[in-house]
Order: sequence, then C-alpha cells, then structure tokens
Amino acid sequence: MEVLASRVLLHPVDLERSLHFYRDVLGLAIFREFPGGTVFFLGGGFLELSGSAQAPAGEAIALWLQVRDLAAAHRKLAAHVVREPRQEPWGLHEMWITDPDGTRIVLVQVPADHPIRRDSRHQQ
Repeated sequence: MEVLASRVLLHPVDLERSLHFYRDVLGLAIFREFPGGTVFFLGGGFLELSGSAQAPAGEAIALWLQVRDLAAAHRKLAAHVVREPRQEPWGLHEMWITDPDGTRIVLVQVPADHPIRRDSRHQQ
C-alpha cells in the first residue's frame, strides 16, 4: 500500500467553537474549506473538523504536535494547559492542552541532542 496523503478527522460537539479554537487559539493555517468542514495544515499532515458528534471523543484520540518553542506555546496557551511542560523520561519536552471537547493535544519540543533528530537511514 502506498499512502499518498493523510489527515486526522475530528467530529466536534460544537463545530464553530472548535473551529475558533484550532484557527484562532492554536493559529493553524487553513488548507481548504468546504460546506460543513475545514481542513487545517498540521505539520506534515492535515486536521479536518467536520460534521458533529453527540459526545466528545474523550481519551479515544490525542493529537501529537511538535513545536519549535514549547515555552512560547506555554505562554500563548496557558489557559488551555492541563499538564505543565516537563521533560519526559524518553527525553522529549511535553505539555498537554485540550481542545473545547477535551481532546488531548500533546505539544512536544524535541531537544537538539535527542535521537529522534538523527537520520537513522545513515546509521549502520
């Protein structure tokens, strides 16, 4: 199977409230809009908000977003933080926020010396 593109689909309880959060609070750029939905750029992928749900997804889904500056994200998003920034045992710096439906968003800063920054294709 050859995957050509991908996106995460979220069906929020209140579409307008979630659009405001992802567009205006997180500042995600819009890739495209269509009747009943909006697709945002999400790093190397996309996030689509469309339709509606009767109840939040809860812990069934989480978004993992790598950011350049976790401290700046913390200052900007302090009202949405549910777990303060900290370095995890695996070496990444993480902070958790939630969207209006309670979907967890893990904001991650990768330290310069972390193995995830190495290109494993060139290792023997």
